Amino acid sequence: MAEVAPGTGGRPNGRSDPWETILVVDDEKNIRRTLQLVLEGEGYKVVSAETAEAGLSLLAEPQSPIALAIFDVKLPRMSGLDALDRIRKDDGLRHLPVVVMSGHATVSDAVQAIRNGAEDFVEKPLLRERILVCVRNVLDANRAKIALEEATTEQLARYEMIGRSAVMQRVFYEIERVAPTKASVLVTGESGTGKELISRAIHRLSPRANAPFIRVNCAAIPRELIESELFGHERGAFTGAQVKKRGYFEQAHGGTLFLDEIGDMDLVAQAKVLRALQSGEISRVGSEHIMNVDVRILAATNKDLAREVEAGRFREDLFFRLAVFPLRSPALRERTEDIPPLADAFFARFVAENGMAMKPIDGAVYEALAKRSWPGNVRELKNVVERMAILSQDRVTIADLPEDPHASPFDEDADTGGDGDPVPAWEPSTTQTVPTDLSQFVPLREHRERAERAYLLETLRAANWNISRASVVLGVERTNLHKKIRSHGIKRGE
Repeated sequence: MAEVAPGTGGRPNGRSDPWETILVVDDEKNIRRTLQLVLEGEGYKVVSAETAEAGLSLLAEPQSPIALAIFDVKLPRMSGLDALDRIRKDDGLRHLPVVVMSGHATVSDAVQAIRNGAEDFVEKPLLRERILVCVRNVLDANRAKIALEEATTEQLARYEMIGRSAVMQRVFYEIERVAPTKASVLVTGESGTGKELISRAIHRLSPRANAPFIRVNCAAIPRELIESELFGHERGAFTGAQVKKRGYFEQAHGGTLFLDEIGDMDLVAQAKVLRALQSGEISRVGSEHIMNVDVRILAATNKDLAREVEAGRFREDLFFRLAVFPLRSPALRERTEDIPPLADAFFARFVAENGMAMKPIDGAVYEALAKRSWPGNVRELKNVVERMAILSQDRVTIADLPEDPHASPFDEDADTGGDGDPVPAWEPSTTQTVPTDLSQFVPLREHRERAERAYLLETLRAANWNISRASVVLGVERTNLHKKIRSHGIKRGE
C-alpha cells in the first residue's frame, strides 16, 4: 500500500476529496469501529450510526458530503433494506450508491437488496480486501456515472444533442471545426437523425450565434412561391401580393440560412439560389433594386444528392457549392450505445413537462430498445419513450414497451404459442391448405442441394454426359462442374 502523507486527507494520491466520505450504519459497535479503521486506513473519511433512522438523518443534512452508504440488513426497528427503499424514493438521495451487508445473509436477501437498488451485497464476517474492493469499485463507478451525466449536460448545452458513441463524438468534432468558418455545410442523413440540431449547433458555435437562424423547409413551399419566399416580393408584384414582404435571404442577413430538404427544391429555384450564393446579391420579385446580403448557408437532405445530380434532378454546380463541408448525421442503428442516455433524457423531459413522477426504467427495456432497427431514428425513439412514460406505473418494465411495428411476425422476439412456434400475424383463409404433418419438410440447405443435384443430373443426361457442353449450358467452368459432380456423388449413367 502507498504511504499516506499527513494532512492530505488520507488518500494515497494526496487529494482530500469531500465526496469520499462513507456512512456506516450497524448496531454493533465493533463492526462500526472495524470498518472505520479499515476505510480510514485507505484514506476515506467515515461517519457512522447505529440505527437506520440515525443514518437517514445524517444523509438528510443539507450539503451532506456522503458519497457512499453501507447499511446492515438487521437493525433495530427499521431494517437496512427498508432504509434502502426510502433512499431510492427520495429525489435528493436516490442516486446515492448503497452497499448492504449481513451476517445472516440468504440468497433472497441479496437478490432483494440488488432489486431495491443496492450496488453490492457483502457478507459478515467482513474481509478487509473484499470491503476495500467493493468500496473502490462502487465509488469509481459512481464517479464515472457523474462524469457521464456532466458530459451529457454539457453536450445538451453545447449541441442540444446526446452522444457518447464514437460516431457522435466525430460529429461533435466536425461541428466544432467547421462552426467558426464561413464554409457552407451540407448535412446528410436519414429522416429523424437530427440534421436540424446539427445545423443549429453549427450556428450556435459560430461568430454569427447572436444573428438570426432562419430555417426554410424547401419541400413545403409550392414551386410557384419559392422565389417569393426566398427573396421576397414588392406589393403588387403578382396577384395576392397585397403587401411588401422580406424573403428568407433578407431575414437571415448577418446570420445563417438553413435550407432543409434541399433535395426537394425545384430546378428553377436552384438556379436562383446558386446565383445568390455566388454574387451575394438578391432582388425581390417585382423589384429592380439589388440588395447585398451576408448569409451563411447550411443545407440538409435525406437524399443522395450525387445520384440526384446524375439523374438530372439537382444542379451539379449548386451541389458543389453547398457541399464545401459535407457532414453526415448517423442513423440510430449505428449508435446503439447512445440509446440509454437518449431514452433517459426523453423520459425525464416528458415527465417534467407533463407533471408526472419520475420512475426507474428496467435494464431489460434498454436491451430491447437496442435490438430494434429504428427506421425512424431518434424521432421514433422519442415517440416510443413518451408512450412508455404514459403506459407505465411505478417503474418502466418490458411490458410497457410498445410493439415494434417494423418487426417481422416471424422474428425471434415474436410472440410464441404453447409449443414455442411463432404465432403468425395473419390468419389462414378457409381456402388455404395448412399442412399438419411437417415431417415431409427438410432444411432449406438440404432442399437446395437436392434440387441442384437433380438439375445437374438432368443437364448431363441431356448433354449425353459431355462435360464441356454441359458446362456451357450451366454457365460454369469445366473444373467447377467436375467439383460439383464429385460433391454430389453423381456417377455416369445415372
